[in-house]
Amino acid sequence: MRRLRRCWSLRTTCDPSGVTRPALVLPTITANELLNKIESRDPFVLVDALAPMVYAHSHLPGAINLPPADIEPARIARRIPDPQSEIVVYCSSPDCDDSVATARRLQGLGYTNVRHYAGGKNEWRDAGLPLERAGKPFVPKP
Repeated sequence: MRRLRRCWSLRTTCDPSGVTRPALVLPTITANELLNKIESRDPFVLVDALAPMVYAHSHLPGAINLPPADIEPARIARRIPDPQSEIVVYCSSPDCDDSVATARRLQGLGYTNVRHYAGGKNEWRDAGLPLERAGKPFVPKP
């Protein structure tokens, strides 16, 4: 089955593969802003985009685990039913692309309020901010 693509030009020939589409914007959030959201219990979804074993070891308080490979429409619709929910995605550090990949896939599914915490778990931990493991506070050993 051929999938039709919309052409952005009214010219007689249109090559859809050459159409330039606007890049999806990915707003950011700082550690302080995120900490304030967590402490004030703002309604938002915090997403850890790391591998399940890394998430299980420790994660930011209240985070759910959604690595890029697990972004499947039906599963996401069950976990985050409102496409206008505020979502903050993070991974380990600014060098980790998993959070960007997860955020882009969520945007591709129609989620309109996705933000990126680029500092990730490493920045959070290094700042002495709280982590949890299995729903309980976790303090890494120095």
